[in-house]
Amino acid sequence: MKSLYTKFLFITLLIMIASSLIGFFIANSYYQNSLKPENDSKNMEIVTGIANYAETQDDLNQFFTHTASTGYQLLVVNQQGDKEFYGGQFDEKNLPTKAIEKVLNGDSYHGMRDFPKGTFVTGFFANELQNSVGVPFRHNGTQYALFLRPNIKLLFNELHILLGWMALAIFILSLIAVLIWAAILIRPVRQLSHATNEIGENGFNVNLDIHRNDEIGQLAQNFKDMTSRLEDLDEVRKSFVSNVSHDIQTPLLNIQGYSRLLKNSTLSDEEKNSYLEVIQEETERMSILSKQLLTLSSLEPNSHTYSIKEINISEQIQSLLHKYYWLINENELSLTYSLEDITVKGNPDLLYTVWENLLTNAIKYNEPGGSIEIKAEKTNNQLAIEFTDSGVGIKSNEQSQIFDRFYRGDSARTRTNQGTGLGLSIVKEVIELHEGNIYIYSQLEKGTTFKIIFPRL
Repeated sequence: MKSLYTKFLFITLLIMIASSLIGFFIANSYYQNSLKPENDSKNMEIVTGIANYAETQDDLNQFFTHTASTGYQLLVVNQQGDKEFYGGQFDEKNLPTKAIEKVLNGDSYHGMRDFPKGTFVTGFFANELQNSVGVPFRHNGTQYALFLRPNIKLLFNELHILLGWMALAIFILSLIAVLIWAAILIRPVRQLSHATNEIGENGFNVNLDIHRNDEIGQLAQNFKDMTSRLEDLDEVRKSFVSNVSHDIQTPLLNIQGYSRLLKNSTLSDEEKNSYLEVIQEETERMSILSKQLLTLSSLEPNSHTYSIKEINISEQIQSLLHKYYWLINENELSLTYSLEDITVKGNPDLLYTVWENLLTNAIKYNEPGGSIEIKAEKTNNQLAIEFTDSGVGIKSNEQSQIFDRFYRGDSARTRTNQGTGLGLSIVKEVIELHEGNIYIYSQLEKGTTFKIIFPRL
């Protein structure tokens, strides 16, 4: 197996040679297929403007002399075939007679666009009359043909010399720099490789002694940060498994216990209904938990299975309010909403989950006779959606934690025990997935507002 140093030299030399050849062919292809037509079109606009202005002039000779002095080479041909040149001289006056006749008959001449293919430098800077553009114009009843190209002869000569020396200097300096940089690069890369092996064998406590103020030093620092984050993620994973196990085990034990009680034949109908109600509540709780876990799974960085389309947020929220209208009435809550026509790009199911979580929270943490207000509005740069309730509010020391997975606030805040601690975590992750931000404003016993900001389409 070749060493990294040998591979680096070989690949670098190969890249230099291949990139030079490929770059030349790409540049030539770009010139032939794109730059030539663009250059032709640009100069055609210029010559058309000059021709239009020439038709209004009294002294054509003075006008074209002045125009040529601004950096153009011009040829003017009248109906009798008389030619007059202005500006710098053409290296080759090889304009076909048919081209002149074509322009005098009212057509345009696209010599730059149709110039014979060659290397891009030759084609672009060829100071030939054939490599020009031409348009017709009339002056005092006489038909003329005007041909133009920029005067770039001096630039052409200087550019060849500059490109030659530049190419030679780049090649020599690049080769020397690559040799030196390869020797410097290998040592810390080997250290990083050794540290990677240590993580697999000894865990995350790895000592990496690299202190540099360059990309390698940054890479080493990023490696240290990565191992630290991996260690934190491992702790989060363990906590996540523990929380999920607890949240599944608790309703299962309740279901199991009340199922045993239902076997007692001496139970009254009222007791049986009470036990069945508990079992139903616990199964609903497990259903919500499993649904939210699936949603979280779909939000993982490598799980891009969701579709993206344009969504009318106002229509989604109106549909949601219609669905939960009975629950709002049942809890004796007043509802007001102001929904402008707002459209975002995203996944409709995930965003619907956001609005559903925020609405059900506003209902759950409210008081009978309370209120819910929903706003959706747009400004010049952003879209804003707000859910406000007049409920019990959230303590200031809890507001920074409510978006954490499995975090539950004070149980006294709600009249139900259906929370999983995942709803707001899902909300935050979905909003961030759609390049938005969510903010919370809350005061105890006064209510809570969740505000979502999306960039405007």
